[in-house]
Formats: sequence, C-alpha cells, structure tokens
Amino acid sequence: MSIVEPCQVLTAGYSFHRKPFYSNQPEGIKNYLFRLQTDGRCQARINGEMTRIEAGDLLLFNPTEPYELDIHSELNPMGEQVVESGDYHIFFGGSWVDEWWHHHKRPNRIKVQLTEALLGLFRQLVMEQRRISNPYPEISSYYMRILCLEFDRMLSEHPTSTHHNYLAYQIKNYIEENASSNFKLDDVSSHIGISVSRAVHLFKETFNTSIMQYTLDIRLNMARERIIFSPMSLEQAAESSGFANYTYFHRVFRSRFGMSPKEFRGIHREQL
Repeated sequence: MSIVEPCQVLTAGYSFHRKPFYSNQPEGIKNYLFRLQTDGRCQARINGEMTRIEAGDLLLFNPTEPYELDIHSELNPMGEQVVESGDYHIFFGGSWVDEWWHHHKRPNRIKVQLTEALLGLFRQLVMEQRRISNPYPEISSYYMRILCLEFDRMLSEHPTSTHHNYLAYQIKNYIEENASSNFKLDDVSSHIGISVSRAVHLFKETFNTSIMQYTLDIRLNMARERIIFSPMSLEQAAESSGFANYTYFHRVFRSRFGMSPKEFRGIHREQL
C-alpha cells in the first residue's frame, strides 16, 4: 500500500509556448497549482474574469477553483503577431497543504520578483521530479513546503499591490542579492528604472529606513556569520561581506555588537 505524503509534488515542469494554447477546467484541476509566469504574456481567469498575466505573476489555485488559461498571439514591438509565454508549473497536494491553504485567505495572483532564489526553488522541484531513480522523494516534499511558506512571506511583504510597494520591494530584493558587492545608489535606481531620489524616497516610505542603512545591516549580519563559522581572516570576512575599508568595518561592527570583530570571534568560537 502506498503512503500518501503530507505534502506531495505530483508534477513539476517548465513550458515555453510559441504556439497558441488553451485550457479550460471549469470544475477545477483536482490538485493545488502554482504557476509562475517567467516570460511573455498570456491570460488566465482570476476572480471570474480573464486577466492579462505577465512575467512575475505567480498564480495559485486550489483543487476546486475553475482554471482557464489562454495563450494566444500578440503584437511584438516590431508589429508582428507572435506567441511567447514561459512558465514554471507545479501540481501538488496532501494533508499539510490542505492545512496550509486554510490557514490564510489566499489570492489567486501576486506579483513577485523573479529572483534567483525563487527561480532556484522552482528549478530544484522540476529537477527532483525528473529523476528516474529517486530514493529520497521526501526532498521534493521539503522543497514544496519551503515554496508554500515563501509564498506566505511574499504575501505578507505585499499587503497592498500598489505600484509604489512593488518598486520598493524590487529595491529590497536587489540589496539582499547584491549586498556583498560594492554597489552604489545609481546601480540600484538604474536596475529598477527610476531616479535615485525616487528610489530613496520609496524605500524610506515603505520600510522606515534608508537604502544604505538596510545595506549596512545586511552586510554586518553576513560578516558576523563569516566571523563565527568560516576560516576567513577578519579582513577577508569584511571584504567578502561588502566592506571595502576594514577601518570603517571595525568601527561599525563595534558600534553594532559592542566589541571588536576579534573579540566577537573569540567569544563565539569558544561556544561552538
């Protein structure tokens, strides 16, 4: 007798459509579905209406919700009719998922950043499902739970779907992914496609802290972990965490943690 996993991935894949595609399941899809639009556009039924879906739209459906997807030709910038739509899709279920679903009210669609961290979760689930011989099927279950909880975190970080909030979270994601490099405010604003002054204002308004202060917090946390757990020298730990000047790093580290990096390492290495 087969054992039903509390969180089971049934199918996981990636599709890129260059021909029209249509699917309509008015009675529901019988399982839960995550669908992440990565390229191009399509349409899906959201809250009873066919809605334009673009890259960065993450869709979630429960087993009983009507599901309709329409991938058709559209005009590209050259004025040509083309079909282009790419997406990751995961069908899943289980008792843990049922409990997770009913824990919060969940929208069918949220706008997300296509970060390497998020795309990596989808890729890993697809790879696990492709394994012909897999003695550890529970790995997929763990990855799926992480993805569900990541959905909750993204939802909590997007309490409203305003354009301003979306831009502010783009800035936040950029900082978290690039904190170890020596970027400038110009790099952040250029990546988002807005001016430096607007980027600074939006971030402060949304998170009640400055871009540079948040960057400093991320870098100090990175350095702290490397000082405790890595064999790096203190200078290497500082540099690899985004600090180009060790004197400055020493000063801000002491201000934050109340002791020098050397003292901090000595105390915490004794506790390991």
